[in-house]
Amino acid sequence: MKRIFVVGCPRSGTTVVQALIARHPDVYTLPETGFFEALYGGTQARWGDPYARDGRRWYHRRLHLAQSRGRRRLRELEHGAGLSRRPPAPWRDGACVRRFVHMLDRAATRAECSAWIEKTPQHLLYLDEIAAAVPDARFVHVIRAGRDVLASIADADLHQPWPDFSGGVVTWARRWNHALGLSLAHQDDPRHFLLCLEDLTRDFDGTWHALRGFLDLAADRTLLARPGSRVSSVDHEPWRKRETTGRISTPERKYERLFGPETRAWIETALCDYASARRQISAACAQSRSG
Repeated sequence: MKRIFVVGCPRSGTTVVQALIARHPDVYTLPETGFFEALYGGTQARWGDPYARDGRRWYHRRLHLAQSRGRRRLRELEHGAGLSRRPPAPWRDGACVRRFVHMLDRAATRAECSAWIEKTPQHLLYLDEIAAAVPDARFVHVIRAGRDVLASIADADLHQPWPDFSGGVVTWARRWNHALGLSLAHQDDPRHFLLCLEDLTRDFDGTWHALRGFLDLAADRTLLARPGSRVSSVDHEPWRKRETTGRISTPERKYERLFGPETRAWIETALCDYASARRQISAACAQSRSG
């Protein structure tokens, strides 16, 4: 079983990349689980937010005990997968992860698939724990220009108030910088594939070829018109409806419309150099295509 995690800064295009990969007939997927975020907690502290605290007690860290929220989330996911008769969730975090992976393995096998995708953007903050617990995992990092991410988050916060989108421009500029740094730190790890969203719109065939090769998906299988399994709960997350088709299109530019000159000037100085990072990532992707 191929186990794939799609991660990245929120509003970077992780949903459309998840849906694209799930259009391959051998791939099973499901809506965001938030499992590792619930299991280990401390998301704001991992983002580096000022005054944020880890939230875990000493016994969680030293004894590797799962947080109660993570145990509840595991049972919710198992119930949704029709596994409600399973015994109570384990007390230790490692055992919870093994049951989580087994649940997805079983769901993919039932769907006659040889791979599955778990996509929760903020699982980017839990790469070390995931890699340690799932040593054969493959990670796809979706990266998008920071200015467009900030605009997309601001637009989502205006029209679909959601706790995940709160914080404002200053918070999300810092978080985007942190996310980019985390992804670049794993660029030379063979288990990680860094993907710039713009490359999918400018050179879909070449970028998909490189991504498919990294995931070791059969090249002779034609992509489905839509993902073969449910990508997102669009009833609760209507802003994702277009993204769940897995069809790549040029994202709407909202940056100039949402931010005035003074805010744009601040953003340009606050964000890391995306153009340089993209050249580096795209060169590595081109090298993998030629290989």
